[in-house]
Amino acid sequence: MSATANPSRKRQQRPQARPAGTKAATEPTAAATTAVTGDAPHEPLDLSPAVSLPRGFGRIPVSGVSPVIEGGAYPAKATVGELIPIRAKVFREGHDAVNASVILTAPDGREVRVDMTPMEPRGLDPWEAWVRPDTEGDWTFRVEGWSDPWATWLHNAEAKLPAGVDIELVCLEGRDLLDRTAAIAERAGDPVQASILKATAMLLIPERPATDLIEVATAKGISRAMTQYGPRELLSPTADFPLFVDRKRALFGSWYEFFPRSIGATYDAATKKWTSGTFDDCHQRLEEVAGMGFDVVYLPPIHPIGTAFRKGRNNTLIPAPGDPGSPWAIGSAEGGHDAIHPDLGDWDSFDRFVAKAREVGLEIALDFALQASPDHPWVTAHPEWFTTRLDGTIAYAENPPKKYQDIYPINFDNDPDGIYHEVLRTLKLWMSHGVRIFRVDNPHTKPVQFWAWVMRKVRETDPDVLFLAEAFTKPEMMHALGKVGFHQSYTYYTWRNAKWELEEYVGELATQTDAFYRPNFFVNTPDINPFFLQSGNPAAFAIRAILAATLSPTWGVYSGFELFEHEPLKPGGEEYKNSEKFEYRPRDYHAQPNLNVLLGSLNQIRRNHPALQQLRQVRFLDAPHDGVIAYAKRDGDDAVIVICSLDPNQGVESDVRLDLGWLGIDGPTLDLRDELTGATFTWGERNFVRLSPAAPAHILHVLRG
Repeated sequence: MSATANPSRKRQQRPQARPAGTKAATEPTAAATTAVTGDAPHEPLDLSPAVSLPRGFGRIPVSGVSPVIEGGAYPAKATVGELIPIRAKVFREGHDAVNASVILTAPDGREVRVDMTPMEPRGLDPWEAWVRPDTEGDWTFRVEGWSDPWATWLHNAEAKLPAGVDIELVCLEGRDLLDRTAAIAERAGDPVQASILKATAMLLIPERPATDLIEVATAKGISRAMTQYGPRELLSPTADFPLFVDRKRALFGSWYEFFPRSIGATYDAATKKWTSGTFDDCHQRLEEVAGMGFDVVYLPPIHPIGTAFRKGRNNTLIPAPGDPGSPWAIGSAEGGHDAIHPDLGDWDSFDRFVAKAREVGLEIALDFALQASPDHPWVTAHPEWFTTRLDGTIAYAENPPKKYQDIYPINFDNDPDGIYHEVLRTLKLWMSHGVRIFRVDNPHTKPVQFWAWVMRKVRETDPDVLFLAEAFTKPEMMHALGKVGFHQSYTYYTWRNAKWELEEYVGELATQTDAFYRPNFFVNTPDINPFFLQSGNPAAFAIRAILAATLSPTWGVYSGFELFEHEPLKPGGEEYKNSEKFEYRPRDYHAQPNLNVLLGSLNQIRRNHPALQQLRQVRFLDAPHDGVIAYAKRDGDDAVIVICSLDPNQGVESDVRLDLGWLGIDGPTLDLRDELTGATFTWGERNFVRLSPAAPAHILHVLRG
């Protein structure tokens, strides 16, 4: 735990609020690669999070503690090294001074105290501390309100001494507090501070001028010593609230999505047949993706695809011979969620693929879509896992008037014990083959309680495994999925284009939902061809990439974006023409023009700057032109200013006002380096900027020293 305060006592037995069943990580158990239909014995379902909290106020009232998720039923989110705010309202009766501290307890029981700071407006009693957990695992935090006798004495001294009131008594009380604090410092093994405190006590002589006495009491050295060792009376702790600290990839990373079947796919004009690409064909593409600085390669489902009601090109109801079908129509006679499509390879080739990714510094994220084609083995073995309609048929997926006859949704209420444990078994199978990230398809169409159980069970044994929620739905459902454990979430970014929309949305993500909802700003997906990009203008693609890569600590690209693919299936729609969901789409990724260099530059800039690896410390800057958005991000000594055009068609000009104090700059100017071009500038509070479609942004590093 990184903090300015020293570690304090070890973990004590206190009322806590934490998810039930959390425990230390263990190595994943390798699962068999043959199908199992969920009939093995297993423990009964435990679906209720455990919450045990005291009620009411202590001697010093503390209220409104955050981040606390659903009363402490679920842990707030953090990652190793991430700076996170803890806030509360702390107050008391009368006029004596109040103070507050955060006590964090690490997974090993180590406790760290971080003192809080009163915030404005003081009359509303807000207190805040920013902390950095330094290890992964199950942490807790509490807020302790306490009476601050030194602050009370200092306030009285500054009022009474210049007025000549109670001078002897004020000095006597000051000496007593200093001597008591010196004794605390001695017990803590700090004789130097103890000696300074004792010597200062001797200087509080009533006969000295009032200004001298105040100068003695307010010296910086004394302030530091009293902050560290000063008496804390009427200590009033809250409950211990849960805080789970994930590995850094849960917050920061660059994602790239491709379809393995398209990589190396070939078409025989004579036979009019396609040959699918394989995992082994993808090794070179993994190298290229890593070369552009991406961290995660995301694959759509790689399982066998059903033939019943298979969709053809552009989502037609009648497929042509050889049409591969949608990867999301999972399951055939060749297997289901625990099988690999034979056209892609076998388990050995998948293991080679994962090993190659690891070799070049990539992680594999696998799509996890809980749905089945009519040909899935589950349909025969477990019909109770689906919904049977009154006419005896199994209900297929619908979003009226759309119908998805090739997909059967899962019914989680007929046999929750069976389906819950089968899902867990399937996840652990893929985990045993090196998959540590899952992108979950449409989790909002499954019970939130189910996901809470899955997240808890996986975290018990494999806390490094991450889940991304693909839930484009109502805010409350998206937020609930984050609260119960999803590490990241797709967002509304693809539909936020105007300046006010971006500022409002990112402000919400950074300050209102940051404790439970981590955004992943994908610029496009196989399902979403954003209207902003449908002109095909390369500047539009550059703008959206720059914004995503610098506004969110995690962002993603679906392949074809770098080649400016943009044609919609029909005017006014957001589906791609010749969608890769229904056909093979081999590409020449080096065809000109492309965005490969820009994508690589953005990812390198992100790796170089901690300010771009976090969510919470962002400030939007004043730029009067609606076609220019400006913002600053910082983390510690690192600060980055981004100024980006929102107009891909013409040049824009604007003044930009910097908040020098927020950036940590004392003087009237600061030196900057543009990380995109290498150019350097010296700017002041107000600056003129001109941007063009060919150069739509500045990403400026604030130089120090």
